[in-house]
Amino acid sequence: MSRKLTTALAAATAAAALIVSLVGCSSASGTGSDPTSESGKTVKVGVVGKSDPQWPAFVAAAKKEGITVELVDFGSYEQPNPALAEGELDLNEFQHIVYLAQYNVKSGKDLQAIGSTAIYPLGLYSKKHKSVKEIPSGGTVAVPDDASNQARALLVLQSAGLVKLKSGGTALSDVADVDTAASKVKVTPLEAALIPTSLPDVDAAIINNDFVKDAGLTFADALTQDDAKDASAQPYVNIFAARAKDKDNPTYLKLVEIFQKDPAVQAGLKKASGDIGIPTVLSAADLQKVQATVESDVKAHKN
Repeated sequence: MSRKLTTALAAATAAAALIVSLVGCSSASGTGSDPTSESGKTVKVGVVGKSDPQWPAFVAAAKKEGITVELVDFGSYEQPNPALAEGELDLNEFQHIVYLAQYNVKSGKDLQAIGSTAIYPLGLYSKKHKSVKEIPSGGTVAVPDDASNQARALLVLQSAGLVKLKSGGTALSDVADVDTAASKVKVTPLEAALIPTSLPDVDAAIINNDFVKDAGLTFADALTQDDAKDASAQPYVNIFAARAKDKDNPTYLKLVEIFQKDPAVQAGLKKASGDIGIPTVLSAADLQKVQATVESDVKAHKN
């Protein structure tokens, strides 16, 4: 994590008076506008994991407020952002700020974070070993191949003493940053959705939370994980995203508020995360400040 990014995140966090609780207690809309101003419109929300218990609760809670939500389920992380950018969706909720920032820089699109949901610690799992210490020298550890999750995965491995990163580790690290001579294990990047089925073939793997169950594991099985409460983890808060022209849409902001405040939604979120998710409330404005800083760092990293 760069000093610039860490400083900006700390300022954004302080300005937003970040609240971590099971039920958010601040309004994400702040507009007082009628959420049904787009009467009769169905809001299409792209997700990865439509069957997770927070989503049926979210649809029901929105219905009570006069908003019809249609969930559009995707099987991989690569799909919801292009669908949103092309107007096939109105919102999506599946990613953290770093992932969104990297998508925008790479694609030239301008999707914007409009509301926070939770931070999920990222864990290391194994079918062969019961502790980090058991992972042998020269062993193989799989990490996600998408840029944002790969950087975070490498930071987890470095914290566990399994790898050493030449740069010291940042939100933009990749496998080329691994100092192989000074590292205990070899790192192999794989598509996130394929890692669960590949787990028996490696010594351990960083598995994104959406795919832990696919590996026949629970979150409690993690050998180690990062600290989601640390300020440096703030770029990894999960968010609702919208097209830039819709970032102030009162209906969409009302949906964020419903997600953050409805008890049934929050209970579903807690259940889906195996109690590891930390529900988090940041204002849209402060999320966008963090996003802008990350995007600036990504652009600088490319040059």
